[in-house]
Amino acid sequence: MTMHDSDLERRFALAKSLAAEAGALALDYFNKRETLVIETKRDLQDVVSIADRNVETFLREQVAAALPEDGFLGEEFGHQAGRSGYTWVVDPIDGTAPFVNGMPTWCVSVAVLHQGVPVVGVIQVPCANELYAAALGLGASLNGETLLLDPSRTIQNAMTGIGCNTHVAPDVVGAIITALLASGGTFIRNGSGALMLAYVAAGRLVGYYEPHMRAWDCMAGYCLVKEAGGGYLPFPTEGEDLFKGHPVLASNVSAYPELLAVHNSILRDGNSAAL
Repeated sequence: MTMHDSDLERRFALAKSLAAEAGALALDYFNKRETLVIETKRDLQDVVSIADRNVETFLREQVAAALPEDGFLGEEFGHQAGRSGYTWVVDPIDGTAPFVNGMPTWCVSVAVLHQGVPVVGVIQVPCANELYAAALGLGASLNGETLLLDPSRTIQNAMTGIGCNTHVAPDVVGAIITALLASGGTFIRNGSGALMLAYVAAGRLVGYYEPHMRAWDCMAGYCLVKEAGGGYLPFPTEGEDLFKGHPVLASNVSAYPELLAVHNSILRDGNSAAL
């Protein structure tokens, strides 16, 4: 289906308003987090709370009411197919571990795909009162201020975000950090891949790399980085690939070749089997 400007703008406006409302709801839970029931998923580091589920339910219901023909994919409740060619991809609270431990590095991530391409990306950071927003051809912004990446920033003179989780073998994470340090870079990890991708779009990080992420963690950030003038590693979105984990890499144009070399070295050295 052809994407019309009015369709994109309508979804962009809705994504911004819903992310702000969802952020306020999540912040209320954060401020009373001692009362939340915390559960583990596949391991003790992979946690979820009632806040995650309720924020996703809010977003799912609001999108269904406004745009009932759109699809929806959320971290907590999975995929609901649509008929419009648009699919909302949502992580209600990315950075649940920081969230439940009282740290501010978590966010609400809302993306819209059109025929598998991220065309809207909105990340709300409630503890910092920041709204990152981008749409295809409309640029990227932070609280309304335009974001444009500086090509003079490199992995040698700026920080790179690195992500890891229990889907990735410890020696692979070690190899990534070793390669980055050997190239003259340094790294940071704050517990939220979506937030670190937003930081790439804002120029706070020169790039971000994680060997295994899901669509709901990265699609909004990918749209932000692209519209700010950066690049990203393609994420397969055809069929079942949309629901699987894949490597994620995004950066400004200067750092991209070097970070891609790190990624390729991981694959070349046979570490892909451990991803």
